[in-house]
Amino acid sequence: MDSVPVAEPHQEEEKILPAAVRAKIERNRQRALMLRQARLASRPYPTAEGMSTVKPPPRIVDSGGGFFIEEEQTEVKPAENVIHQPGPVLEFDYLICEECGKDFMDSYLSNQFDLAVCDACRDSEEKHKLITRTEAKKEYLLKDCDIDKREPVLKFILKKNPHNTHWGDMKLYLKSQV
Repeated sequence: MDSVPVAEPHQEEEKILPAAVRAKIERNRQRALMLRQARLASRPYPTAEGMSTVKPPPRIVDSGGGFFIEEEQTEVKPAENVIHQPGPVLEFDYLICEECGKDFMDSYLSNQFDLAVCDACRDSEEKHKLITRTEAKKEYLLKDCDIDKREPVLKFILKKNPHNTHWGDMKLYLKSQV
């Protein structure tokens, strides 16, 4: 028997295909890879398919008055609320302080409230005082819709309530912006 080298089917197909068809196959493969990368970039966090989340039973707190209060667990916030710190400030991106006129790279008020004031000029007692949402509503006779929905939307920071840790977080606003 003569032994004729048998080529693998894959190699025979490559020899048969003309260059134009091979180029089209390569273009389609590259396009599919780009689409796949774009899809993965839009969903940076893996999703668990087929898995359901099981909620734990609510915590029961004794109110001391003969009642049991069921505390509901807070839902996990979606990943879109993740706040990323801005990149380093380049030399031409220095901010100019409104108070002293000096250049500065980074300050608390510029990061949190978009106010161009350096940390050295920050007056936390009067001009740049932080007030709670309740104080702002009482002092300026505002309603919730005024604070939340009116343009420009007021920036705020969240801090734990110092009076009672079980109460909700405080929203602190910059008094000059309110």
